[in-house]
Amino acid sequence: MHRIKISVCLVLFCFTLMSCHNESATTPTTATPAAVNKAMAEWTSGYRVFVTNEKSGDLTVIDGATLEVIAQVPLGKRPRGLHASPDNKFIYVALSGSPLAPPGIDESTLPPPDKSADGIGIFDVAQNKIIRVIPGGSDPENFDVSKDGKTIYVSNEDVSGISFVDIEAGKILTTIKIGEEPEGVTLSPDGKRVYATSENDGEVSVIDVAAQKLVKDIAVGRRPRNVVFMPDGKLAYVNAENDGTVVLLDTVKNTKLKEISLGKAGEIKPMGIALAPDAKQLFVSTGRGKKVFVIDTATNQPLNSFEVGTRPWGIALSPDGKTLFTANGPSNDISVVDVATQTVKKKLMGTGSPWGVLVINK
Repeated sequence: MHRIKISVCLVLFCFTLMSCHNESATTPTTATPAAVNKAMAEWTSGYRVFVTNEKSGDLTVIDGATLEVIAQVPLGKRPRGLHASPDNKFIYVALSGSPLAPPGIDESTLPPPDKSADGIGIFDVAQNKIIRVIPGGSDPENFDVSKDGKTIYVSNEDVSGISFVDIEAGKILTTIKIGEEPEGVTLSPDGKRVYATSENDGEVSVIDVAAQKLVKDIAVGRRPRNVVFMPDGKLAYVNAENDGTVVLLDTVKNTKLKEISLGKAGEIKPMGIALAPDAKQLFVSTGRGKKVFVIDTATNQPLNSFEVGTRPWGIALSPDGKTLFTANGPSNDISVVDVATQTVKKKLMGTGSPWGVLVINK
């Protein structure tokens, strides 16, 4: 009897291995956290991809050489925005105890926020774990890091402010009032100004870093999400989700130059933006539009688009610009895209609504 049971188990095990081997390249691959963490090798070269999972509160780590998940690491409640320190030794992650509030939900029905969970988690890349959580203001969502790595500029969605956070001291230096529902925060290439989007007010707020004050609001369109600068700092792009556009800004005069239409408003909803390493193309994820659009930065016209998954949001490119990654929240996976052919090579499973994507090169 025991021999029969053992034989059956061996057959089932072999069948499972064969089934996994024959899966198509675009079928999401899975691995338990215990298995991937145990198999994680020392990082000596190449790049890795780090993806925050908003619902499950952890971090998915992907090896850039194998394009496989190698770790799932707990972070805290609702991890969203993430950025690396200038030396790439640490990853900072925005954590929030505010409950999820999808569009159209009656917020009076939601549970009260857990303010004790708000903060900026400091993830040690070498140790592969959170080593500290510092204050980040109320309901932090996204942020940027100063050039010297000493200060974080973070959006506080529920109090309409941008907080300056001293990383070493672990304290908030000041909070600057801007429009309602701030989200994207980007430091200019010269480090002198912070550009922050206000979803509710349809503006990009320009903050003088040295003076710690708001100097101008630029009207850009409905529900702006993120800002990306061209390398020389003279131009920037911001996506207006509810208009289906990407807006080009003159960041010397701080004026709106042009709207780049990607499609019908409401169907194409620009969410995340990423500039190619050579700055010749801008990649834009479109949420429920399911696609990524490619914009030529020389002509500021859309070149083409391709489908990547269900509601792609966070987006990033490999250091050589050949591979694109998108976080697809509702389908709980990360698309791995070959940029040359504009096709999804594979999908990797997240653990609970992938949100932000960060690529770091060793």
